[in-house]
Amino acid sequence: MSRLLSPYSLKNMVLRNRIVMPPMCMYSAGRDGVATEWHRFHYRTRAQGGAGLMIQEATAVQPEGRISDRDLGIWSDDHIPALRAIVEGIKGEGAVPAIQLAHAGRKCTVLTEDIIAPSAICFDESDRNYKTPREMERTDIERVIGSFLEAARRASEAGYEVLEIHGAHGYLLSEFLSPLTNRRTDDFGGTPVKRAELLRRVIRAVRTVWDREKILMVRVSGEDWKDGGNRAEDLADLINFIKEEGVDIVHVSTGGVVPDAVIPAGPAFQIPAASTIRKLTGLPVIGGGLITDHDRAEQVLTDGDADLVFFGRELLRNPYFPLLSAREKGIKSDYIPVQYERAL
Repeated sequence: MSRLLSPYSLKNMVLRNRIVMPPMCMYSAGRDGVATEWHRFHYRTRAQGGAGLMIQEATAVQPEGRISDRDLGIWSDDHIPALRAIVEGIKGEGAVPAIQLAHAGRKCTVLTEDIIAPSAICFDESDRNYKTPREMERTDIERVIGSFLEAARRASEAGYEVLEIHGAHGYLLSEFLSPLTNRRTDDFGGTPVKRAELLRRVIRAVRTVWDREKILMVRVSGEDWKDGGNRAEDLADLINFIKEEGVDIVHVSTGGVVPDAVIPAGPAFQIPAASTIRKLTGLPVIGGGLITDHDRAEQVLTDGDADLVFFGRELLRNPYFPLLSAREKGIKSDYIPVQYERAL
C-alpha cells in the first residue's frame, strides 16, 4: 500500500491522501484583494485532480500586508463571499480547504502603502520595487496581531477547515524570527525567544476565534541559507517555545529571507530541514521542495522525514498528478470523478 496515497487524520481533519498543494501566489486578484472566478476554477481543478489538502495562496491580513497589489485579501468582510466560493469548490471535489494568512512586511511592493518591518532594513536596495520599511512601533505590532485575529474569524466564516500562519520566506513574521532581519532589543528581538514573541502572540490571538479542534499550521523557513541566519535546529527551538499556544502541524520550507542567500535547490532539497524539525519538536510536518514524482515522496514518508508531502509546481503543471500517480502504481482510487473513469 502506498503511504503517499493513504488517508491521514489529525483532530477533525481527515485527508484522503498525504498529497498537499502548498500556497502559491497567483497575483490574479482584483486590486481590492477580492478573489475572482479564475481562483475558484484554479483551486477546484486541483481538488478535482485528487490532492488531499489544498492550501490557498498567501492571503493578506492588511492592505500593506500584500506582496503585490494583485494579492488576495482577507482584511475586510467584503472578501468573505468570494473566498466562500473557493471553499465550496474545494470541498465539492473531496479535498480539505486551508488558507494561509500572511503579511508581507518589508517585501510589500505596493508603493502606496506604509511598509513596515521589525527593523528598518530594505529587502533589496538594488531593486527599486522595494522601499526601506518603517520600524514597527508597539501600536503597529498590536494592530498586526488584531488583523490576524480578524482574518482568522473571516476564514472560519468562509468555511476553511485548516488555518496556516505564514512565518516563512522573509515575510513579516519570518522577519521577526530571523536574526538577519530583526535588530530589535525590546520584547520582540535580541534573543531567539524574543524574536518568536510576535508569532506566539499571533497564534494565541488566532486561537481565541479558531476552535481548538480545528487544525492550525505554521509555515517556517527551516534554513535561511546564509551565515548568521536560522538553521533547522534554531527553528525547532522557536517552535518548541510557541507550540503550546496551539500549533498542530509545521509546514517546512526554506529561504526567502534575504536576497543574497545561496540556496542549493534540487529534488527534495528542503526535506532535511523538515526531518530535523519533526524530530526535535515531535510535531507532524509537511515537507517538500522540487519533489515531482511518487517514488521520491513515498521514500520521504517511509523514512519518517515528513507526515505529508507538498507538490507545488508539479500541481501547476499537472492538476491530475494524484490520480495519475495512483494509476501508475496500480492503486484503485475511490475519488476519480465518474466522468473521467474511462480515461483512468
